[in-house]
Amino acid sequence: MDEKVEKEFILNMQGEYNETVIDHARNPRNVGNIPQCDGFAQGTGECGDTLGLWLSVKNDRITRVTFWTDGCGASIACGSITTVLATDCTVEEAMKIDRDAILRALDGLPEDHVHCAELAAETLAAAVKDYKELSKFPWKKAYMK
Repeated sequence: MDEKVEKEFILNMQGEYNETVIDHARNPRNVGNIPQCDGFAQGTGECGDTLGLWLSVKNDRITRVTFWTDGCGASIACGSITTVLATDCTVEEAMKIDRDAILRALDGLPEDHVHCAELAAETLAAAVKDYKELSKFPWKKAYMK
């Protein structure tokens, strides 16, 4: 991001978002995909933002989570914090990460962006469900290239 664009981005976010949200929007953690992932889901929020989450799982513990979104700063922050929250969780613990847990971890969002946390929570739950389904039929993973 060039300096002028970054300054404008920060100015637009300040006042509306807290420092935690701004940090995760500017410096998102775990961006990208995981080739040969163990679970994947993609969701679209009410505003049209799309969020994808990829999981690597070993012994029913999530070892790595990555995300990608085409959304706004709030969607980026929600995707980023969700990967942080879910990494190193058991699959069952990850299923308990809901909208409120994401909002708490971000120290809140403006009311008109709470749906971004909902999208992240729903996408994580769907990725875990995908993992559970694939783990019943491990041979299917070979056909998902």
